[in-house]
Amino acid sequence: MWEQYKKTAVGIQIVIAIVTIGILILSRHLAAGGMFFVVMQLSAVLGAGWATRLHRLEERGRLLRGSRLSRT
Repeated sequence: MWEQYKKTAVGIQIVIAIVTIGILILSRHLAAGGMFFVVMQLSAVLGAGWATRLHRLEERGRLLRGSRLSRT
């Protein structure tokens, strides 16, 4: 999972910073900005985990298709 997260970390952190600053400026509430920041950080980590799972499932599907093709 961390390999997937490292691939996109810089871009995601830039987006998170821009959105958090925007929320802080527009709402003028530190709690709202903090909540967006925490939710977006958690989403980034969960998204990386989900992407890793999808890559594994895709790879397993390729292996299964390959083994079926070699039997015929």
